[in-house]
Amino acid sequence: MVGGSTVGGNAAARVAAGVLCLVIMLVLAPPPRAAHASPEDDGWGGADLSVRLLVSPVRARPGRPLRYRAEVGNAGPGDAVLPVLTLRLPHEVRVLGTDVTECLPGAVADEVVCASSADVPAGTTGGVTVDAIVRPGARGPLEASATISSGVVDGDETDNSARALTEVDQGTDLAVRLSRGIRAGRLVLVSAVVRNRGPRRVHDAALLLDTGGARLLAARGTRCDTRPGHAACRLRALGAGGRVNLLLAFTARGHEPRAEATVHSPLVGERRPADNTARLRLGG
Repeated sequence: MVGGSTVGGNAAARVAAGVLCLVIMLVLAPPPRAAHASPEDDGWGGADLSVRLLVSPVRARPGRPLRYRAEVGNAGPGDAVLPVLTLRLPHEVRVLGTDVTECLPGAVADEVVCASSADVPAGTTGGVTVDAIVRPGARGPLEASATISSGVVDGDETDNSARALTEVDQGTDLAVRLSRGIRAGRLVLVSAVVRNRGPRRVHDAALLLDTGGARLLAARGTRCDTRPGHAACRLRALGAGGRVNLLLAFTARGHEPRAEATVHSPLVGERRPADNTARLRLGG
């Protein structure tokens, strides 16, 4: 019994001594150092973002579409944390929409902000397309800018912004006027006058007719492609100050349809669109 008690006492003393040594080591030992990545480690450093801004067509036309394309990239070596692309467009254009759902109107007018909902890995590229229309009274050059930013440090910010200048064509001013001539039964004759007030010469002017249920039988001074309720007439070239006189023959039904004529040029911009459309009731 006595021997057993001595052995047990010695064992307890050794355990207590071991615990004391461990406590002393923990107190005196320096705190653990956090691991630091070195330049040789994969993924070390910030994200080198870049953006460039493209515009098409290269020459804007009043009243015609204009497309901006912002192309962005991340050259690494790290991921771009929740990058944000900000586009500032000129007051002379009206934004129609974008092809990226994250893009929303900014805090100020003519600004589009595209905030990514996820990090962008190194080595990836992408882009945003903004469709707009040039306002009729626009004067060039149109200045637009794009800026990309992220939640990490970018060691080279020289390519984080891009700017684009777009000249604006002079355009022209087309106008149309309708007046009814003779009505005999269901036959209605309508005269149309199309003018080009300049300054640009127009080679592709077209007159689009909505006949409101009447049928276009014949057209003098132009050639028209017809379909039920509509017609498209091609006009000769019109220089600045030029005009063309047309005579249109309709067959109207018992009701009194309203004819609508719109003149436009697919290529040359329109400065004053208010007089591009004319209406006339074919009955009475």
